[in-house]
Amino acid sequence: MGSNINFHKVVDQLCDQSMNSELYHLPWHKMEVPSIPEIQKLIELLREIIFPGYFGDTKIRPETLHEVLSARVQSAYLLLIEQIYRGSCFYCYKPSHQCVECEERSHQLAALFMEKLPSVKHKLALDVLAAYNGDPSIPHISEAVFCNPGITAITCYRIAYELVVLKVPLIPRIISEIAHSITGIDINPEAVIGEKFFIDHGTGVVIGQTAIIGNNVKIYQGVTLGAKSFPVDSSGNPVKDMPRHPIIEDNVIIYSNATILGRVTIGKGAVIGGNVWIIDDVPPGTRVNLKMPHP
Repeated sequence: MGSNINFHKVVDQLCDQSMNSELYHLPWHKMEVPSIPEIQKLIELLREIIFPGYFGDTKIRPETLHEVLSARVQSAYLLLIEQIYRGSCFYCYKPSHQCVECEERSHQLAALFMEKLPSVKHKLALDVLAAYNGDPSIPHISEAVFCNPGITAITCYRIAYELVVLKVPLIPRIISEIAHSITGIDINPEAVIGEKFFIDHGTGVVIGQTAIIGNNVKIYQGVTLGAKSFPVDSSGNPVKDMPRHPIIEDNVIIYSNATILGRVTIGKGAVIGGNVWIIDDVPPGTRVNLKMPHP
């Protein structure tokens, strides 16, 4: 059977500017948007740098370590410059085809980030140790690096967070969403997370933008550190950047499917049982359990 579709009419309707005010992206300077495949490549390069011998070329040897890492750092640096530049231009509507200021800033920010890599590696070493010590099913610390989805998500978070600190636009969120799609763990890159952080199993974990997590915290699958309803301005738009997610102090354990909402504080050393719903502060050392009635 023949087709009577009027393709010109369909395309004309798709090009209608009244429909495209929010769905059509074309900055004035015509810079391409950030490339998700290139950012995925960047993440893999950074994992190879931070955990040499686990990812990428696994034939690396002590005598070749410096040479190999030098090449990878250079490659990651060049990739990052391009993506920061694109991310900066994503929100920019200056009427020029080339933004010299954005380009120069991209080089500066990429260099500052690369200088932070040793600190990121140190923090991840503590996270890996926490995973090994916190999960008796992990027979060797190397398995935590190689197999644990929590470490994959935390690695992406630590990378993205440093970019947030440098005020790099858009790229941190893309990195966190790549990790989310791979692991099922959703950590907003603006959350503040301390040392020795361990996510056990991981699937379904959500950590919101303004959450603050202390040191030596352990959470299980399905945990939500979320927000309650948020205020709107006089135009009905949500008020951004308000502290609206929980504060989790040091040495807290939160078991599976617990939901903690709003700017509440879970005190140091508290233990939150599975499937509980918390919207109020929990004092330090408290054990919160959902007790099921006996049949």
